[in-house]
Amino acid sequence: MPLGVRIFAVYFLFVGLAGWFVLSTVMDEIRPGVRQSTEETLVDTANLLAEILRDPVIAGNLAQSHLPEVLKAYGRRRPEASIWGHTKSQVNHRIYVTDASGTVLLDSSGLAVGRDYSRWNDVYLTLRGDYGARSTREDPNNPDSSVMYVAAPIRDGERIIGVVSVAKPNQTLQPYIERSQRRLIWLGSGLVVLGLLVGALLSWWLSRSLGKLTDYAQAASAGQRVKPPRLPSGELGQLAVAVEQMRSELEGRDYVERYVHTLTHELKSPLAAIRGAAELLDSDMPAEQHQRFVGNIQREAARLQQLSERLLHLAQVEQRQGLEERVAIALAPLVEELIEAQRARIDAAQLCVEQELAPALKLQGERFLLRQALANLLDNALDFTPEGGLIRVKAERCGERITVRLFNQGGAIPEYALTRLTERFYSLPRPGGGRKSTGLGLNFVEEVAELHGGTLSIRNVSGGVEVSLNLLAA
Repeated sequence: MPLGVRIFAVYFLFVGLAGWFVLSTVMDEIRPGVRQSTEETLVDTANLLAEILRDPVIAGNLAQSHLPEVLKAYGRRRPEASIWGHTKSQVNHRIYVTDASGTVLLDSSGLAVGRDYSRWNDVYLTLRGDYGARSTREDPNNPDSSVMYVAAPIRDGERIIGVVSVAKPNQTLQPYIERSQRRLIWLGSGLVVLGLLVGALLSWWLSRSLGKLTDYAQAASAGQRVKPPRLPSGELGQLAVAVEQMRSELEGRDYVERYVHTLTHELKSPLAAIRGAAELLDSDMPAEQHQRFVGNIQREAARLQQLSERLLHLAQVEQRQGLEERVAIALAPLVEELIEAQRARIDAAQLCVEQELAPALKLQGERFLLRQALANLLDNALDFTPEGGLIRVKAERCGERITVRLFNQGGAIPEYALTRLTERFYSLPRPGGGRKSTGLGLNFVEEVAELHGGTLSIRNVSGGVEVSLNLLAA
């Protein structure tokens, strides 16, 4: 299972359990919370009524006072009040008053006058001087039919002479409880979903960053030229920098070792030739042989110089991970410049050079490297084109890319050599018995093409060889 999926799974489990626990806990607390608030209001109401009813109860004329009519009028009121989206169209309080023995003197519902309520907890506890309250179901089989009763003592000085109880059905509170529960479910679910989305985004970001780092490490280990991923500052950014530094150090060490081995191998032949010619020059010999050995030394010295220069250029290109600049380079003027630089060789060999380049074609990249690459290709074509032969340079655009094709008339390349031409130090003998080149030119061109996101291909065509360089267009 990918790391990002595992992280999200743990996060999902944690957020889901936490959300379920919090929601279930709060949902369970809504109902008792609302009822506690209602009970607190009933306490205030009962104590207010106790003070209002004290004088009629002391005088014993409660039934003959105006209070029964007041309670009946109270029961007939229609408030039509909109409370939190619920319309309250009637009053729900029931009020009854008992004397010191618990006998009901007054009942707003008119149902219990004259009854003995001394055994109900609200009356019984209040007459004893305690806090009197009870909750009783009107229908024993219906838990939602419970009614809260809160009582307050009616005092004559310190003596309790009666009790007033205020009742409110819990069913009247249910719309507000359900509304709060619905809102809590929506808000809580939205919060959980938002938390999961944030977790998914965080897991995706972390997985994507680690994926970039993994792809970079795999590409680097495969020897590909890649840039380190851009990661935000922090542990991942530091890890990317550390991997890049480690890659650079390992590649540098391996490259130096490989470079020294190949350089030593390639230097042995010209050095041996120079040493042998120098030893022979110490002995007496005809002037003609003397001149021939001096020429050998000069040719091998020039080969050593060319080899060191090309190795230096190749090393600089191979160690680079990207271009220093990207500019638009007009192709036709660049090719014309390179041909003019080789004009002496072209005229001496009586070569025909054709150009099929549209003036609008422009390459995108680093001018110096592209010039060196095209110069190497042209130099290679000049080496293998017979006297009086044809060299043709043309280019065509396809979408966002330009393909530069360089054709030179001459013999076909052996099939076994086609796949090895871009290997370092691999080269074929020049026509006419000429010595091999350094074998670094095409390797350099391939490295430049890869730096520019392009490709190099070499193939035999009718009448000669064609080299294609595919690069980005400007």
